[in-house]
Amino acid sequence: MPIDPIAQKMLDDAKKSGRPNAHLLPVPTARQNFEDTFGALAKPPIHRVSDVEIPTRDGQTIPGRLYLPSEDAAALPLTVYYHGGGWLLGSIDSHDVATRLLANASGSAVLSVGYRRGPESRFPTAVEDAIDALNWAADPASGLGVDTTRLAVAGDSAGGNLAGAVALHVRDTGAPALRHQLLVYPVTTTDLTRGFDDEYQGVMLERDEMQWHQDNYLPSSDAAADPRVSILDADLKGLPPATVILAECDPIRPQGELYAAALAEAGVPTRTHQTPGMVHGFFGLDEVFPTATDAMAFAGRRLADALAVQQR
Repeated sequence: MPIDPIAQKMLDDAKKSGRPNAHLLPVPTARQNFEDTFGALAKPPIHRVSDVEIPTRDGQTIPGRLYLPSEDAAALPLTVYYHGGGWLLGSIDSHDVATRLLANASGSAVLSVGYRRGPESRFPTAVEDAIDALNWAADPASGLGVDTTRLAVAGDSAGGNLAGAVALHVRDTGAPALRHQLLVYPVTTTDLTRGFDDEYQGVMLERDEMQWHQDNYLPSSDAAADPRVSILDADLKGLPPATVILAECDPIRPQGELYAAALAEAGVPTRTHQTPGMVHGFFGLDEVFPTATDAMAFAGRRLADALAVQQR
């Protein structure tokens, strides 16, 4: 299927602008461009938003943002969300629209986590921050005021990678109990020979760009095989049920497809949703891509079902 015409125009306009791709820019410039792109979106209304500080194991704090879709916080389950951006770009601000939409679609409170990024803080810092954020949020002492007995993790792209790594950690440690993992076009392997579709090279992402993200995230090439990064190669048995959201014209679509298949093979109940003609980064961009609404609605239903007071 051809690329969605709205996405194709976006790609054509980007090419005409002459602005270099992210991996050809200094990291601060690439980050600012990323923030500016998403910052132009209109913010959907939601009942309440509050910023929090999340403590980490090394005595530092990282930012978080809590989204409440309705007034009775104590009756709301919690989804802990990790933003995308290749472990290098992105923030709770860049993903503010997506997390608002997800909270409204799912009826779940959403805690967006501003984990530390490379190259300033290399792996495993982001994974540890992601774990620490979940553990903190699950503790009633955090003061979030939501129902911490009904928990899920979620994330897009590199954030989907972190959500998957957190699910593995929780499975191995036994706490806190997770009901679901929502993975949106997740990064699941550092092996680009099997995790990159050359048919869509340059469609929002380039192969060299993916390598650039890895080079700025990992402390050494040896870390590329760590199952907290290449979650596709981890033992996936016993993980919580999963939803995998895909975009048809995404060069890293194979990473999500392979992971969904591996989860199912390991006995993990898994559902996928693929949006035809769509590109990497579309999730939450309902204002730009009308077809994004269906993917958000599907993700919301999956979380709502998984986090219901009486599981179905």
